[in-house]
Amino acid sequence: MRSPRLVIAGVIAIAALSACATTDDSGSAGTDARAVEVEDGTPADTLRLGFFGNVTHSPALIGVEKGFIADALGGETALETTVFNAGPAAVEALFAGAIDASYIGPNPAINAFVKSNGDAVRIVSGATSGGAQLVVRDTITSAADLKGATLSTPQLGNTQDVALRAWLADEGLSTDTQGGGDVSIVPQENAQTLDQFKAGAIDGAWLPEPWASRLVDAGATVLVDEKDLWPDGEFVTTHIIVATQYLADHPQTVKALLEGHIEAVDYINDDPARAQPEVNAAIEKYAGKPLAAGIIARAFENLTFTFDPIASTLQQSADDAAAVGLTDPADLAGIYDLRILNALLRDNGDEPVSTAGLGEQ
Repeated sequence: MRSPRLVIAGVIAIAALSACATTDDSGSAGTDARAVEVEDGTPADTLRLGFFGNVTHSPALIGVEKGFIADALGGETALETTVFNAGPAAVEALFAGAIDASYIGPNPAINAFVKSNGDAVRIVSGATSGGAQLVVRDTITSAADLKGATLSTPQLGNTQDVALRAWLADEGLSTDTQGGGDVSIVPQENAQTLDQFKAGAIDGAWLPEPWASRLVDAGATVLVDEKDLWPDGEFVTTHIIVATQYLADHPQTVKALLEGHIEAVDYINDDPARAQPEVNAAIEKYAGKPLAAGIIARAFENLTFTFDPIASTLQQSADDAAAVGLTDPADLAGIYDLRILNALLRDNGDEPVSTAGLGEQ
């Protein structure tokens, strides 16, 4: 089976910022004159950072709540945060100048890059891999059983929405954006999906963690674990994007953000059992209700927290979306600028990450 496909959703009109970069396998930004060395810019007065109150954004939650990011910024730059429910809203905020950077899923990052002709954003680090599943009623045991079913996703055109539509297409089942076809897809907020599943109004959903685990806790079974659709079970779930102009003007601030991010990822991976209740407390703070201990433990088992943006899966997602006619072909050359991240990793004695595989089939 081929990898699930991520559609580039929506059309967002923005003003062009400047010429597009090209990316080589080292993660550098090629000829982009604005991707300057760290010492050439000036620290920003403020870093306005977006993230979700979601377990897939655990590095952001730990980085903010433990003070790792604010401490790395020091006294020169104030940290302001905005919590989003889904990636398209974060992209809209970045385009509007309301935020400077965000933890975000792959599809909205592709959308921001392509619709701005490669000008608006750069991916500067990975954050999370894995943690998405199609969970369904226990009477559904195969793709064929889904004909006539109603499934949910977090938002029309978001990463899980398109992964579901593409997987169904691979299985010979049709969908459309109005909820028609062989399988009706109803995009809605994750909390509503849980309520609708409990009420019997939907038959399942393709969801990120912890919502997949929450539906399993409510009686759903796993029909598809998305990691089984990708080589080595790895695919990008969350990474960090920065507005290109902000990166060019304030590379020191981006460096500080990544220092805090690295500390947060290391903190989680050093002791996941310690991190789980702290992530859960942050989820309660930002989402209004904590997860049951068993749910967050299951979610953590399905996630990998990593600096690696897993570049090959991003390009494959864009290529597959074009192959099924969901969008025009997308050239993602220049979407990554990993030089600051890799310099920090080398300083820490860690292996640098690469964009090798970007553009390969």
